[in-house]
Amino acid sequence: MKAMVLKQLSTIADNKNPLALVDLPKPVPENNEILIKVSACGVCHTELDEIEGRTPPPKLPVILGHQIVGRVAAGGDRVAKFRKGDRVGIAWIHSACGRCHFCRSDAENLCAHFKATGRDAQGGYAEYTTVDQDFAYNIPEVFTDLQAAPLLCAGAIGYRSMRLSGIKDDQNLGLTGFGASAHLVLKMVRHKYPDTKVFVFARSKKERAFARQLGAFWAGDTSAEPSEKLDSIIDTTPAWKPVVEALKCLKPGGRLIINAIRKEESDKKALLNLDYPGHLWQEKEIKSVANVVRTDVREFLLLAAEIPIKPEVQEFELQDANRALVELKQGEIRGAKVLKID
Repeated sequence: MKAMVLKQLSTIADNKNPLALVDLPKPVPENNEILIKVSACGVCHTELDEIEGRTPPPKLPVILGHQIVGRVAAGGDRVAKFRKGDRVGIAWIHSACGRCHFCRSDAENLCAHFKATGRDAQGGYAEYTTVDQDFAYNIPEVFTDLQAAPLLCAGAIGYRSMRLSGIKDDQNLGLTGFGASAHLVLKMVRHKYPDTKVFVFARSKKERAFARQLGAFWAGDTSAEPSEKLDSIIDTTPAWKPVVEALKCLKPGGRLIINAIRKEESDKKALLNLDYPGHLWQEKEIKSVANVVRTDVREFLLLAAEIPIKPEVQEFELQDANRALVELKQGEIRGAKVLKID
């Protein structure tokens, strides 16, 4: 099979072709695994973090990609949930131990043996991949393969962020940073909690205008302060300044959800601007989002089909994965970037 493989870590600035197109043996599914013929795989910022070493794979070479859609091509001896030809998806969570305290309490995202698709296990930048049947998802018919792929990451992690925020109808929710995940959260909130006001904080005027177009109650710069305090804020940025700015906008008892797999070092000094009375006092909370659980993916796919949420996508061939990654790094975003794999 053809696959785009990461053989060594590097910065995109130094190496604009970090992935190599190679021929590999088709994987063979074990007892509880299904073999998937991949038709689409989303391209995510997390792949840039893997390539550049901020969340490095434990061993190389590795096939990246964790927003995978395809058809079941074969199954191991114990497979009973899927049949050949079924359309399925794979998300960031590739497996967990299933036995520890976290796995038994719907917190498998915190399992010490958590494995991420395309980092700890082979991903979807390839013609075929395998996964345990318990970590695959039925894709609602309303979505094409290309539309479904980006929902498996930005949508699922956005859904978890919304859930952890504790937001309820008739409250104020803030979104700081307005990329793929945040704009899906706005759509979810508008559908699920129509009386909730959504406030968007973004540096880009285009992003603020887009937020208003999607129904945001208010949109302003990252450091702006709206006239109303907010019950919850979800931060989806890689920077520290938005965290500090968001805290001052919370109501007493408000909650800040940090939805980021990492924070960059470049503006860490912004934390020195924390003022305890203004930013943290009055029982404000800060909670991070770590990965997703399978429940997040299943529930979000059903909600996305109900709304429906159909992301705009930009197609790339498998061999053009490097170009898609470079454009993503440079901020050239025209919808979700998805590899179309024949």
